[in-house]
Amino acid sequence: MITTADVLRYTAFSTDPEGGNPAGVVLDASGLDDAAMLAVAAEVGYSESAFLTAPPEGFGVSGQAFTVRYFSPKAEVPFCGHATVATAVALAERTGPGDFVFVTRVGPVPVTVESVDGVLRATLTSVEPHVEEAAADDVREALAALDWAAEDLDPALPPRIAFAGARHLVLAAATRARLADLQYDFARLEALMRRLDLTTVQLAWRESASVFHVRDPFPVGGVVEDPATGAAAAAFGAYARELGLVPGESELTLHQGVDMGRPGVLTVTLGEGDPRVRVSGSGARIPDAG
Repeated sequence: MITTADVLRYTAFSTDPEGGNPAGVVLDASGLDDAAMLAVAAEVGYSESAFLTAPPEGFGVSGQAFTVRYFSPKAEVPFCGHATVATAVALAERTGPGDFVFVTRVGPVPVTVESVDGVLRATLTSVEPHVEEAAADDVREALAALDWAAEDLDPALPPRIAFAGARHLVLAAATRARLADLQYDFARLEALMRRLDLTTVQLAWRESASVFHVRDPFPVGGVVEDPATGAAAAAFGAYARELGLVPGESELTLHQGVDMGRPGVLTVTLGEGDPRVRVSGSGARIPDAG
């Protein structure tokens, strides 16, 4: 039986263990059922932990393809970007850089790990994204839960629900100060998110044409805020392209975790002719744990 002592702990989207978003990683979860995985994730206490088992029969090569499931302390989530990056870095430390395929609940997610100046850097390729309108009543309820006024929104970046493996409500702040001041009604926002099947709310502020600062409340996972959110970054890339905020072929830089004291950097790459979104970041083992 796996205990939390057997769980690897890595941070994603930072080379500093004190930065980015920590994730638990179980490289062999073959002996765990759903209840056990949830219990391990809850005890680890990170926003998500990843659990690997063998891929579906005939899918990929052993050691390169894995079935991956993601659990927050409260529930299973369909896809998690930061735990994907953390897991890929953990695998690459053991087998070397290369290509992996993670078979998730939302579909296969290719991941490539490269060594850049001696630092392992993982790039995931999302499932095909989509963007939809956000109902006005739902936006008003989200603003009320966040204690934001309508005037706090940036009219150039309208609210939308974006998906690239998980659903996120994108709300853009008009000022950096508005983004920095995050105090919200946990229960009220959680209720709205459960009704809309949202994983996080992606709060964003645009610094320049290709640089954004983002924050992600995550009450449905039992966490006030996620320090670095790869799935939301992929969804945000789809959102930015859909609304014509950036060219069809672009590289965006997302800064997250700064206001929490866990800074991380997520690189979002959009390509012409491929609707999928790529999210890249470094990772690091959290020492003296596991």
